[in-house]
Amino acid sequence: MSVNIAIDVMGGDVGPAVTVEAALAFLERHDDASVALVGQPDAIHAQLARLKAVAGVSAALIEVHAASEVIEMDDAPALAMRRKRGSSMHRAVALVKEGVAHAAISAGNTGAWMAISNLTLRTLDGIDRPALCSLLPNQKGGLTYMLDLGANVDCKANHLFQFALMGSALVASVEGKERPPVGLLNIGSEGIKGNDAVKAAAELLRAADARGEINFFGNVEGNDIFKGAVDVVVCDGFVGNVALKTAEGMAQMIGRSLKSEFERNALTKLGALFSLPAINAFRRRYDHRRYNGATFLGLNGIVVKSHGSADAYAFGCALDRAYSAVKTGVLAGISNRLALAGSGLKSAA
Repeated sequence: MSVNIAIDVMGGDVGPAVTVEAALAFLERHDDASVALVGQPDAIHAQLARLKAVAGVSAALIEVHAASEVIEMDDAPALAMRRKRGSSMHRAVALVKEGVAHAAISAGNTGAWMAISNLTLRTLDGIDRPALCSLLPNQKGGLTYMLDLGANVDCKANHLFQFALMGSALVASVEGKERPPVGLLNIGSEGIKGNDAVKAAAELLRAADARGEINFFGNVEGNDIFKGAVDVVVCDGFVGNVALKTAEGMAQMIGRSLKSEFERNALTKLGALFSLPAINAFRRRYDHRRYNGATFLGLNGIVVKSHGSADAYAFGCALDRAYSAVKTGVLAGISNRLALAGSGLKSAA
């Protein structure tokens, strides 16, 4: 199947200079993909002309959709949603609802992107709130999926339960693991630990595990996130966002430290030369740009959020994330998992 992705070209700290370049590189990587570039036509065509890469990509794979407004990073989400209905964000999500695009992506204002996506596409049956899900590298050489990462700061037990079902379905679809282990992030592994919402969510998950609806590992702590003991880590958006930003900061600090140590003196350089392949492999493995792209799970459509500061490489990784979600049938997988857990969802409400 051919995959069409609607791109909010105007979003992010840089806008068209990054998003258009990433879109063209994306088309070169995937011969069964096309893009809808949504934004101000003059800005889009200027970037296409500047890059001159469009000559290597069939013009039939690129459509430009005009948008009269741009939602800025500091716009209040509610106001942006109501007053800027001609924005590139609105139009990109509308293309998904209209069936023109299979997925939409933006590096713009997260709150506005979530609000517009939720209003336009609505949530799947059984889901109260969509959740942001992204992935992190683990010590086993694989990936750990974590949600929520900032969409929902205050969560009740039933929201965490729904996040767990969606995260499990995502991994089952993308990774081919039918029963991926799911952990609930807590301040301790013991069942008595945690606040009321977390303890109640654990009860719901244990019951769902007994019914065969999910593979609940139990509570996990912050230092377990990167161990690879579980494929999915579930938490509220406040905790998840702090954990994600901390992990990204640590990765950047380690990368800078390695570079600084290598450049410090001749003796260090000589020693580092022998370990350069390992150093480069480490830096690539923990390059936060590779893991850019968080999926809004729980909507009637595939929507991905890129970091606002993403460069062309990072935005391209987010595009690949959207492409993979479409190709592996994530939306159908989540719907099937929710249908299987029908009784559990009702009891959690």
